[in-house]
Amino acid sequence: MIELHPNYIEKNGKREFTILPYEEFVSIQEELADYEDLRILREAKDKESNSPTTSFADVKAELGFTKKC
Repeated sequence: MIELHPNYIEKNGKREFTILPYEEFVSIQEELADYEDLRILREAKDKESNSPTTSFADVKAELGFTKKC
């Protein structure tokens, strides 16, 4: 979990804006980007879950790669 050290700017007695140290801001951006990548990957996996597959061994055989002795 990212530890945040926010500062607030108030307007009419209510918090209007939040200011974060730059390093914390960058960490949040990176976490959000990672989450978005994971969400997209999971959606793609769900969408393709019933698609036919080919094993790695079958692909190697199809491409003519053989095991070295």
